[in-house]
Amino acid sequence: MRDYSLLGPDAERATETGLAAAEWYHTDISRKEMKDLMKRADQPAIRDTVLLFGAMVLFAGAGIALWPSWWSAPFWLAYGVLYGSAMDSRWHECGHGTAFKTRRYNDWLYHVASFCMMRNPHTWRWSHARHHTDTIIVGRDPEIAVMRPPDFARLVANLFGLVDAWNAVGRMLLNAAGRLHPEEATFIPETEHHKVIRVARVWVAIYAGTIALALALGSILPLMVIGLPRLYGAWHHVMTGLLQHGGLAEDVIDHRLNSRTVYMNPVSRFIYWNMNYHVEHHMFPMVPYHQLPRLHETIKHDLPAPNRSIPQALAEMIPALWRQLRNETYFLERELPATARPYREDFHATALGTAAQ
Repeated sequence: MRDYSLLGPDAERATETGLAAAEWYHTDISRKEMKDLMKRADQPAIRDTVLLFGAMVLFAGAGIALWPSWWSAPFWLAYGVLYGSAMDSRWHECGHGTAFKTRRYNDWLYHVASFCMMRNPHTWRWSHARHHTDTIIVGRDPEIAVMRPPDFARLVANLFGLVDAWNAVGRMLLNAAGRLHPEEATFIPETEHHKVIRVARVWVAIYAGTIALALALGSILPLMVIGLPRLYGAWHHVMTGLLQHGGLAEDVIDHRLNSRTVYMNPVSRFIYWNMNYHVEHHMFPMVPYHQLPRLHETIKHDLPAPNRSIPQALAEMIPALWRQLRNETYFLERELPATARPYREDFHATALGTAAQ
C-alpha cells in the first residue's frame, strides 16, 4: 500500500527518483498566443461574482422567509451548492490570482471563499502550489482526493462534507491554539506561520458567535446561513473534484496522463468556473478561467478526448476505482489522438506497465 502522507517513505522516494519538482510536459503554443491567453480582466469575474452573491442572497432570503416549512428546502439546497461548492472554484481561481485583473478583488474573494470552504487561506495557498508542482505524485501532493485502494465510505461521506469539515475544524482549532500540523510545516514557510494562526483565531470567533446566536434564538437558522452549507452543499464540488484525477495515473509528469477534461452543462460550468477544462488548467495554470474554453480549442489536438458529460465521466471513473479495490496498480490509460505528440517514455513507462494488469 502506498503512503500518501507527506512525511513517509513515498515522499523520500519521489525526491530520490526525480519526480519531486520535475519538469512537466507542455503542449507547444506560440509566445504571442500564450501572452494573449494569459491576459487578465476584471469584467468577467465581476459579472460572475455579482451573479453568485445575488443568487446567494435571493436563495437565503427565501429560505429564511419560508423557515421552518419544508418549502424552504429547495432554496437552502441551492444556497448550499453556491456556498459549499461554487466557493471551492472561487477559492481555487482567486488563489492563482487570475480571476480578476485587480489584485485586491482576487484577495477579497479568495478570503471569503476560503472561509466558506473552511480552508485557511495561507495554508491552502501553499498547499495548492505544491499540488501544481507535484500533481498526483504520491508523498508530495497534499491534495490527492482518491487514494489507492479507494475508500468508498470516505468518498460518500465527503459528498456531505463530513470528512473534510471534520478535519478542517480540527486543523482550525489546532492553528488557533498557535500550532501547525507537521505536514503543514513541510510546505508553509515559517514566515507565514503567524498568518495561519491569526486567520484561524478570527474564524473560531466567527463560528463561536454564530453558534451563540443559534443558541440564543433556539434555532439552527444562523447555522443554515454560516457553517452548515459547507456540509449540505458540498456534493457538487466533491463530484467534480473527484473527476479531476480519479482513476488516472499516479507518479507521472505529463498532465495528459493524470488529469481529466469533462464537457459540462452551463450551470455546472458556472459553479465550477470552467475547471472542467482540467488538463488545460494544469498545463497552463496562469490562464484565467474565462479563457480556458479558448485554450481547450487551441491545444485539443494534443490532448486525450474529453469526457462528453458528467454522467459519462462518472461511468468511466467509478468502475476503475472499484477495480482498484482488487488491484491497486490499475488505472485508466489515456489515449491520445493521432495529431498529438507522443508520451515520453522516461515520463511514464513504469506507470503504464501496470495499466493493463
